[in-house]
Amino acid sequence: MSDGGITPEQAERVVAIAMDLAREGDTAQLLEFVEHGLPVDVTDADANTLLMLAAYHGHADTVRALLDRGADPDLRNARDQSPIAGALFKGADEVVAVLREAGADLDAGTPTARDAATLFGRRHLIAD
Repeated sequence: MSDGGITPEQAERVVAIAMDLAREGDTAQLLEFVEHGLPVDVTDADANTLLMLAAYHGHADTVRALLDRGADPDLRNARDQSPIAGALFKGADEVVAVLREAGADLDAGTPTARDAATLFGRRHLIAD
């Protein structure tokens, strides 16, 4: 994000608003932030990306839109969790499908998506 003369506090607030939009699945408003220079893989203090939060909260359309704009499906947060494992944990089947289509790594993170799928009885979603 170019600073455009904004303070660190203002930049932090922009990121916080964008993270909330990702959690809420407000794709249109979130994409406005990205189109105006917010990096698609920006992270919060816990290293969650916009994609991670959208995936965890079950917003497949938002996940798809972020992936279409270059979001990395494999960036893990500070707890070494991947977006696809988070979606499996939450039972967000459509998000899992979108991330699979994008080539998400099923063996990345702790737990891996494969482990999460087994643990939560969702193995069929990631079967090769």
